[in-house]
Amino acid sequence: MHRLDIATYFTQNADGERSPSELTDDDLRSLYGYPSSLDSPWVRVNFVSSIDGAVTADGASAGLGTPADKRLFAVLRELADVIVVGAGTVRAENYGGARTDGVMAARRTRAGLSAIPPIAVVTASAALDPESRLFTDTEVPPLVLTSAAADRDRLARLREAGADIDIVAEHTVTGPAILAALAVRGLRRILCEGGPGLFGTLLRDGTVDELCLTTSPQLLAGGAGRIAVSPTANPTPMSRAHILGDADGTLLTRWVRAPRD
Repeated sequence: MHRLDIATYFTQNADGERSPSELTDDDLRSLYGYPSSLDSPWVRVNFVSSIDGAVTADGASAGLGTPADKRLFAVLRELADVIVVGAGTVRAENYGGARTDGVMAARRTRAGLSAIPPIAVVTASAALDPESRLFTDTEVPPLVLTSAAADRDRLARLREAGADIDIVAEHTVTGPAILAALAVRGLRRILCEGGPGLFGTLLRDGTVDELCLTTSPQLLAGGAGRIAVSPTANPTPMSRAHILGDADGTLLTRWVRAPRD
């Protein structure tokens, strides 16, 4: 065990030194780059929580955000093929489509990505509002990963609103079903933005490769839940890739799944 005194010393800079320096967006793109060669999906999960473990403030994660977290949020979206989110989070956070400017779109296309990453919503029941921002405030139609048990009229309304509907399961949408559906579309760099139920499903099914966790410098108490919930536990050993810190006390950690035996 080692004493780690200063968060900005946890990760070496490009010269192998451990002196703190201000990280540029290019530095962040390098630190958070996906594996260079992917022949199967890589699932990165991104969450923010308070020091005492609350995943929301007043029912939404936005109240936990800090400038560093918002900056990393944009970088992670830029690096992803697709942004995956649960329907409950879409409703709670009033999700709209992802946005890029011309410079970011150019960087993405040079990297072999689409100009704008699509939002893929996981919902077995297809319980989404076709008049919500997910459909009305987006440049890319959302992908809805759902089940054969979803109400047909509801599916029809979502299609009319522009949704790309993909029936990926009979009843329960599992982690492997999500990954298979995205892989068929060539979407391997997966960024999951929650919520806790979807994260719990992915953990239970052994399909999480990485967690990016921001600790917001706040204590909240209250009844907010944790970042992952599921009926059963699935212990998943992780190794620390790096820890970054901001002047306001924000800690940004990256954890990668330990190699399997």
